[in-house]
Amino acid sequence: MQLTWDAYAADIDYIHGNEVLTNIIISLFTDARAHADDVLPDGGTDRRGWWGDTFSNKKIGSRLWLLSREKQLSSVLRRAQEYAAESLQWMVEENLVKSVEVVATNPSRGVLMLTVRPVLLSDADVPEYSFTAVLNSI
Repeated sequence: MQLTWDAYAADIDYIHGNEVLTNIIISLFTDARAHADDVLPDGGTDRRGWWGDTFSNKKIGSRLWLLSREKQLSSVLRRAQEYAAESLQWMVEENLVKSVEVVATNPSRGVLMLTVRPVLLSDADVPEYSFTAVLNSI
């Protein structure tokens, strides 16, 4: 079983298992708790985050949700790349992959694309996964 990415959402695939892809999707698209100095997109006080992080030093998810109302700027792309890389670092630390490269782009107006290239331990060909998300206020 694995999660697969289909346009703008994840789906469960019971036929073809891919642990690396599933870990990437969960890491990127689960909301991590915002840091105390992060500016929240709605100006509120909900810093989100997965409740299970309360009981573990290993945090799950990314802060990509903080970008949901951002403009299409190069500084936002840098933050998206930083947040994505930060959320995937655990895979390197747990020796599931050698390294992970993330590239953030805006292929069209209001769309953020993340391209993730994990270097596998087996020295197999480096897979490349692309995920697109619509930003609300571009």
